[in-house]
Amino acid sequence: MRLACVLGSAWLLASAATAQQNGLFIELNTHEQADSGCQLTFVANTSIAGGVEKVVFETVLFNTDGGVDLLTLFDFGAIPAGSPRVRQFILPNTQCVEIGKILINGVQTCSVADQNPGICSTGLSLSSRTNVEMQG
Repeated sequence: MRLACVLGSAWLLASAATAQQNGLFIELNTHEQADSGCQLTFVANTSIAGGVEKVVFETVLFNTDGGVDLLTLFDFGAIPAGSPRVRQFILPNTQCVEIGKILINGVQTCSVADQNPGICSTGLSLSSRTNVEMQG
């Protein structure tokens, strides 16, 4: 499997500006059907001083009819300040076309140096480059 991702400088500037305003920025960049399920690709960025040492989100996937389909944890790991990171998650036995919305339901883990861990939820900004809505 091969992933090619081209990020334009305008997008990097826009996401960096958003991260500076909001602390933590998560974008659903793509979703692709894989043999084992739906592969979600996220781009994460932060302006939190010292970066984020570890962040895990409780995530809910809704189907296109609005019903809850899956409750899971997405471990984004470390996100250094000012340096975008790409994270991928495969949802086994899930069809991408059946995902209507992704809800960041809460923060399971947030480790930040010299910061209130609540910044991972209060300073969270979400977006999507796909037809799947991101909400939190």
